[in-house]
Amino acid sequence: MAIMLSRIAIRLTATLCFLALTKVVAAQETGKQFEPVSGQAGKDVVWVPTPEVTVEKMLDIAKVTPQDYVMDLGSGDGRNVIAAAKRGAQALGVEYNPDMVALSKRRAAEAGVAEKALFVQGDMYEADISKASVMALFLLPDNMNKLLPKFLALKPGSRIVSNTFSMEGWLPDHTETIPDCSSWCTVLLWVVPANAAGAWQLPQGILMLNQEFQRVTGTLGTTAIADGKLEGEQITFTAGNARYAGRVNGNEIEGTVTTGTDTTAWRATRALTPTSAPRE
Repeated sequence: MAIMLSRIAIRLTATLCFLALTKVVAAQETGKQFEPVSGQAGKDVVWVPTPEVTVEKMLDIAKVTPQDYVMDLGSGDGRNVIAAAKRGAQALGVEYNPDMVALSKRRAAEAGVAEKALFVQGDMYEADISKASVMALFLLPDNMNKLLPKFLALKPGSRIVSNTFSMEGWLPDHTETIPDCSSWCTVLLWVVPANAAGAWQLPQGILMLNQEFQRVTGTLGTTAIADGKLEGEQITFTAGNARYAGRVNGNEIEGTVTTGTDTTAWRATRALTPTSAPRE
């Protein structure tokens, strides 16, 4: 799906860029205040605004609260950042076009959130996103793929929410389509997983985990595990007739194991250096 949507976007780009460039040049020649035009060219991606209903759905699905630090790369006219700030979050937009940055700052001031909605001019690939707990994005798959290593380096439990486009290999944790929506109607959510790959020591034997993004496979002793998944630091899997749930905290996992109607505590410690890349 992502490949097909990417090809559609590429086919639209040439026409949109031409129309947008014509309007931008005309505005500059008449000395009018800068106003963005859908489809105008940027350094790495054309600008197309996310519908306001999609912006709000993205923030809903990411469960943005005042405790979050929200970032948008290629932030355009600032709508994702401003909407997050209206929910009380601290938010930052990184945008290469200085005219867009100036416009975003004006819009934030008009919305009364200038102290929480900040904007800087810069290259999205060079931006420091390490403080972000939520990334709210509208980028093409190629952009997302280039940024993937940075996304995976975020703190486990951080959320990445995207308008329409996905990343190669990393399946979304949640996808939602907005009803009665005419364009840009699909929202995708990823939760950055902890590093659980490797060998873990339990009283009943070695738990060997292989990890591909949030998907987990492996064995507990000689028993293959099933339905293994990570959501941030939370891990769940089944081994035989036992269902394990726990929290990965560095080199320890603690949680509960349920067998039938009985639930007991379990704990594992990392026995070896991780044997495989956790999310590649």
